[in-house]
Amino acid sequence: MGFAPAGVKLIAGGAIVGAVGGMIAAWSRPLGLPVLFLGLAFAGFSAYFFRDPERDKVFAPGELACPADGTVLSVKNEGTPGITVVRIFLSVLNVHVQRAPMEGKLTKIKFTQGKFAIAYKPEAAQNQRNLMRIDGDYGRFVEVEQITGSIARRIACYLKEGDTVRQGERLGMIYFGSQVAVYLPENVRVLVKPGDKVQGAETALALW
Repeated sequence: MGFAPAGVKLIAGGAIVGAVGGMIAAWSRPLGLPVLFLGLAFAGFSAYFFRDPERDKVFAPGELACPADGTVLSVKNEGTPGITVVRIFLSVLNVHVQRAPMEGKLTKIKFTQGKFAIAYKPEAAQNQRNLMRIDGDYGRFVEVEQITGSIARRIACYLKEGDTVRQGERLGMIYFGSQVAVYLPENVRVLVKPGDKVQGAETALALW
C-alpha cells in the first residue's frame, strides 16, 4: 500500500504536530494531549484518504478497466450523438486515484473552470473538471473526466499530452468528494449499471 504524492506531506505534517503534542504533554497534559490527538487524527485521516493501493489485474482482450473506485451514478447518452457516459461518484471513503481504462496515447488534456456543486448531483457535470482522451488501436478511444466536488476542489493530473499509457496506469487524483465521468463510443457494451460498486483497475467497465 502506497500513498499519493500530495498525501505524503500531509501525513508527515500531522505526525509532526502529534509529536510536538506528545512533547508538550510530557510537560502539561491538558495542553499537549489535544494537540497530540489532533495531529495523529489528521495524519491517520490523510493516510486513509491518500492511500494508493497497487492494482495489477490483467483484463481479458477487449475489456475496458474502470478508471475509479466508487458508485455508478448513471449510464446513458447525455446528448452527444454516439457517446455513452458512465458517471461514478467517489465518497471520501473511496480511493481517489484515477487509472487508465485502456492502453493507448493520451491525445488530449483539457482543464475547464466551473462550479463546485456536490459531486453526486446532476449539476456536478458543470463543475471544475479535467478531461483526458486516450486513443488506442483500430480507432478506439475513451475519455476520462475528473470532476471536483464541493469541498477541496483540487484536481491533479500526473501525465501530459503525448504520453503513452498502459491499462490500469495512474492518470491522476481528485481531492475529497468527487466524480469521474467516462465517455465511451456507443458500440461499446457497458458492463456496469447505476448503483454498482466499482474499483479502479479492478472492475471491468465495458467490452469492445
